[in-house]
Amino acid sequence: MAGYRDAFTLFLTFVHHHLGKWPAAMNLADITPELILAFLDHLEQERHNTARSRDVRLAMLRAFLKFASRRDPSALQVIEQALGVPMKRFERPVLGFLSRDEVLVVIGSRGTIWISQRDHVLLALLYNTGARVSEFIAVKVAEIVLDGAACIHLHGRGRKHRAVPLWKSTVQVLRAWLRRNPAMNAELALLLNRDGQAMTRNNVAHRVDLTVKAAFRSHPSLSGRSISPHWIRHTTAMHLLQSGIDISVIALWLGHESPKTTYMYVEADLAMKERALARLQEPEAKPLRYSAPDSLIQFLKTL
Repeated sequence: MAGYRDAFTLFLTFVHHHLGKWPAAMNLADITPELILAFLDHLEQERHNTARSRDVRLAMLRAFLKFASRRDPSALQVIEQALGVPMKRFERPVLGFLSRDEVLVVIGSRGTIWISQRDHVLLALLYNTGARVSEFIAVKVAEIVLDGAACIHLHGRGRKHRAVPLWKSTVQVLRAWLRRNPAMNAELALLLNRDGQAMTRNNVAHRVDLTVKAAFRSHPSLSGRSISPHWIRHTTAMHLLQSGIDISVIALWLGHESPKTTYMYVEADLAMKERALARLQEPEAKPLRYSAPDSLIQFLKTL
């Protein structure tokens, strides 16, 4: 919803400057392929959006036009022409993720001041849950279960809810955080900014960036890497995969609509590919003959 809101704001602002029309004065006939292409060029050339971001904005316009076609059949011809604007192909980058040592350095230890303790909770929960930032900042105190089967309730895409189990270490961190903030009621956001409001996406990204820069001093391998909160989500998924967790379980953990989305982590894990390669004989290697142990031979003779 937030993404569509932002995309509409950008599009309507562009139309106002491009056509000189206020949003209330627009008609469906104004949304021509030429206008859409001009908007997409504006995103790439002036706002420096990537091809992926450009396609996300185009997907928003397509969704709206399909909705509008069911409300106004008389505009079908105009809408069909606008829907013909193609997506832009782009190369998918190799997924970035952290090693276990790196992520532990980034999470660090709980400090003594309020903001360092909050950041410690933030990073520990991001790694434990693999949550999207939009899911993470929406978590309320009431959605944390620390007794019995400890878990956190997340509200994912498509209004889908899921519960993710918590490690004992994460439970300890959360208990310490709630003791530090006894005035937090059940309906309050779990993680707040200095103004007492729920953290925003920018807050989270900024705090992760600062933490990574601080961790670089003790772990030089973090140098030159632009590590975002989504990197930590990828890290959780890769570590689950490397631990032998089934791909369908990882899909449920991450809130993927389909396990097919989760296969990208298999593609990114070079270690898994190396283990698979080790099971194959090299082309010039001589085939090995099976040599049965004496105990097996004796057993067969007794049959």
